[in-house]
Amino acid sequence: MTTRDDVPAPLDPAPEPHTGLMGRFRNYFLTGLVVTGPIAITLYLVWWFVTWVDGVVRPFVPLAYRPETYLPYVVPGWGLVVAFFTLTLVGFLAANLIGRTLVDVGETFLGRIPAVRAIYRGLKQVFETLFSGKGSSFRKVGLVEFPSPGMWSIVLISQSPNEDVSRSLPGQEEHVSVFLPCSPNPTTGFFFYVPKSKIIEVDMSTEDAATLIMSAGVVQPGSAPDPKKAAALAGMANAARIASASTLQPEPAKAE
Repeated sequence: MTTRDDVPAPLDPAPEPHTGLMGRFRNYFLTGLVVTGPIAITLYLVWWFVTWVDGVVRPFVPLAYRPETYLPYVVPGWGLVVAFFTLTLVGFLAANLIGRTLVDVGETFLGRIPAVRAIYRGLKQVFETLFSGKGSSFRKVGLVEFPSPGMWSIVLISQSPNEDVSRSLPGQEEHVSVFLPCSPNPTTGFFFYVPKSKIIEVDMSTEDAATLIMSAGVVQPGSAPDPKKAAALAGMANAARIASASTLQPEPAKAE
């Protein structure tokens, strides 16, 4: 028999997490962060783009045609409007006979400069493919077994290689050009040719694929976060933390 003095004193219980006023403040803060965070970042990026275009275009606009000449403040977005109408006018002139002749003369001049020729031709083909609406580049998303067997990476499917490259590739199977973006910066990555049978096409848009890559898999397609559920999710996390703390708490020893 053990005396009462021999019974070890029970350990102090673990401090219970704040579930009252502090927990509510935490849930409200997370909800506000989920709601305002994407809006704030989007507005910041739009404002940065507008001010950047204004800074590039404003030096080319005569002082008499600037709104700040007649107003006590600078009008944001004026440079963007000028750039839009200027590009539209250039496109209209380039569609005419005189405009096409001037474009051909300029391209001939640039084609005679060795260093500039390769850069201009490559950029022109890229812009024509992306903005003409006739190409099929990066319209499909697929999976490729990379970088090792059993590991799959998301790729953007581009066009098939030309005849010269196709003849140089081994085997008789058709190959496809793919671009493998890196996470979290999808503007960098790897470009390679892969046999068409080695690609698994995925029913996913390129926007969803870019979101998946930039978030490193945190944001899955079709599972956009709902701001209204942020408080409920925070409450569930708080309850799980309380349950975990109570599970780890040791039971007091009983006297025999």
